[in-house]
Amino acid sequence: MYILKAEHSFDSAHFLAKYEGKCGNIHGHRWKVEIEIQSEALVNGGQLDGMVIDFGDLKRDVKAMVDYYDHALIIQKGTMREETLRCLREDGFHIIEVNFRPTAENFAFIFHETMKNKGYNVKRAIVYETPTNSAVYEESGGNSSGF
Repeated sequence: MYILKAEHSFDSAHFLAKYEGKCGNIHGHRWKVEIEIQSEALVNGGQLDGMVIDFGDLKRDVKAMVDYYDHALIIQKGTMREETLRCLREDGFHIIEVNFRPTAENFAFIFHETMKNKGYNVKRAIVYETPTNSAVYEESGGNSSGF
């Protein structure tokens, strides 16, 4: 089995609504995302001879996926007052509302599925919330537990 890995990082803020602890407050992270793809075989012939895929394509797609979240406040829909959101947006802040609680675990699932939907044979997605803490999502052979 061949495994290729591409990684990219982004900086953003978030909070965990209804969480009793420090993470209930707005705080930031330098998130690191690693995407691993797999293949049983290499391409035979042509420009990609001896490769799984073109690393340039994989790097480009991982970067584009995570750059969307860079330097944003990521919030779960319905967890902040509309008036507060309106004021932040009017003041020029980049707010991204998501349909999930913005945890490393949920981001690992979202990034896995995003790359899978782009046609990659994704082995796993790893999301680091800090340099020493990460969450991994990989399919177990059954259906994914998505949103």
